[in-house]
Amino acid sequence: MRAVIAGAGAVGASVARELHAHGHEVVVFEIRPDAARKADVGGAKLVLGDACDLALLERCGAMEADVLVAATGDDRANLVCSLLARSEFGVGRTVARVNNPLNDWLFDESWGVDVAVSTPSIMTALVEEAVETGDLVRLLRLEAGGTALSEFRVPAEHWLAGRRVGTVSWPQDAPLVAVVRDGAPRHATADEVLEAGDELFFLAAAAAETALRRLLVGEDRAQARPGAGSSSAAGRRPSSSPGAGALTDQASQSPRA
Repeated sequence: MRAVIAGAGAVGASVARELHAHGHEVVVFEIRPDAARKADVGGAKLVLGDACDLALLERCGAMEADVLVAATGDDRANLVCSLLARSEFGVGRTVARVNNPLNDWLFDESWGVDVAVSTPSIMTALVEEAVETGDLVRLLRLEAGGTALSEFRVPAEHWLAGRRVGTVSWPQDAPLVAVVRDGAPRHATADEVLEAGDELFFLAAAAAETALRRLLVGEDRAQARPGAGSSSAAGRRPSSSPGAGALTDQASQSPRA
């Protein structure tokens, strides 16, 4: 696999080292000379320059890349890199770092982003997953935000306890993919009888998430906590086309990578 990484800071350099150690061909771009001098990218190729420079990307083989990782500390740069990789070079897979969770709604397919990774959102989801019972927690957004992996822990005396999976009218586009009981995964077959304490994992399309939440937690709690486990901006996502809305500037105050 050929990978292009924008940003040789702590995140980009770590990804570069791991990918190269796994036998992949990796090119890392870093626009800051001081950061480039300090960067430890292992055996990956390090290029001093702007990953948003079309000519530079082409010279360094972006046309043959299988994946681009936009890992700078600037959300603007990560969006532009992703869009260029998809629209100009036809890169098959783009992964972009989200520095400010308020910008999360921008990182979707209209900007060429396949997978958006937001560390604050992931940490929030993991904390909620560890302590919440009886609420639907979004753990991970997949495929440009169109699908999310969500978890629901069945509380005591919940109506699901004692019900067979096949007797529940699950929302369309929100399949139950696994049940974890006492730390052991189980197939979510139609005959599986659910118990209190079970952890249910769903792959839910964005359009089906609200219906799934209403089914599991009830109308009142669903309205009180839309999009649990995600950033607040994701629950009120505006139209996300290039140039739409305001990109929150907090991320640009941090280092570029």
